[in-house]
Amino acid sequence: MKKCLLSSISITPVFKDNNMNIPFVNLSREADYFLPLLLQKTEKVLKSGIYINGPNVKELEKKVAIYLNVKYVVSVGNGSDALTFILRSLNLSSSDEIICPANSFIATAWSIIASGAKPVFCDVDKNFLLDIDDFKKKVNNNTRAVIPVHLTGKVFPTEQILDFCSAKSIKIIEDAAQSFGAGKNNEYKTGAISDAAAFSLHPLKNFAIYGDGGLISTNDPEIADNCNLLRNHGLKNRDEAKIWGYNSRLDELQAAYALTKLAEIDNLNNRYIEIAKRYDNGISPIAKKPELRKEYKDVFHNYVILVPEIRRNSIMSNLYQKGIETKIHYPIPLHLQECSKNLNYKIGDIPRCEQYANSMISLPIYPTLSNEEVDYIIDTLNNELMSI
Repeated sequence: MKKCLLSSISITPVFKDNNMNIPFVNLSREADYFLPLLLQKTEKVLKSGIYINGPNVKELEKKVAIYLNVKYVVSVGNGSDALTFILRSLNLSSSDEIICPANSFIATAWSIIASGAKPVFCDVDKNFLLDIDDFKKKVNNNTRAVIPVHLTGKVFPTEQILDFCSAKSIKIIEDAAQSFGAGKNNEYKTGAISDAAAFSLHPLKNFAIYGDGGLISTNDPEIADNCNLLRNHGLKNRDEAKIWGYNSRLDELQAAYALTKLAEIDNLNNRYIEIAKRYDNGISPIAKKPELRKEYKDVFHNYVILVPEIRRNSIMSNLYQKGIETKIHYPIPLHLQECSKNLNYKIGDIPRCEQYANSMISLPIYPTLSNEEVDYIIDTLNNELMSI
């Protein structure tokens, strides 16, 4: 295995008031390492005079297609557009329904609305992934597609619904925003066995650039062709527009940066996994920890634990006082968002998702966390858990 370049970074923990100071994310550490390469790429692109739809964009799409083992990859301006363009390619109507889990970022549902269809929310399983049984219960004659989300970088077992969806002519569209490089061991990567998948290159994702960006992967030439049109005003050449489209192109600079990061993505993901294992071995069983699954390569974009609801906020507050920033992914389920009012969901409709929203805590996890910092998080958290 190629040694991770980031392993050469010497990380000195930052202290404040005798506590380590550990933000939830620390993008500058990674940028410090990549900076010499990024500056070289920047100079080369600027001097080329080609800033849109140039050689870096084409090379990135080609290399990602090879990496994922798919026929087509289309780069776009962000992950939300990636999902929207895929759905727009299905020619949906207002009576069509798209099923997705209620525990996800708002963009999952927003893309359904933007495509002209109706979102239908279902519950999640113990891994915060779409509950297959509840999904099947929500299917009706209006169901056109399902969006399983590989939330936190954990792989939704897409293969387990392929036959069911095929028999009912339901499209499978993966929201793979948080799971680039994840997959089922030696069989497939996320984004490779569905009708199409959307990835985000947002700076907070595991495969990240230095601004917004997105990728679409598919083996369907019609979806690929439609997405290519949609991202560039619907133009089939410089002067003729075939469809009404958008302006959502990944620029040359960000594509060049993505190529730099792509060369390191497996090693970066392996560091996420190493930290997750360290958490699993060290954190008290008083907290419910993510399952470490042998058959899947989960890349742990987020590491989410469950604690008693009554203590969740105090634990987060006390960790913050000790210098550890945590987050919640996500505190308000999609069906209870104000923008979902017209869908007529109420509290209690999606019980497991609602329960998790009140008891989950996301711990810091990123490749440049040092083992010393991870151990400090573990020890500080365990002290809090002992008081439960």
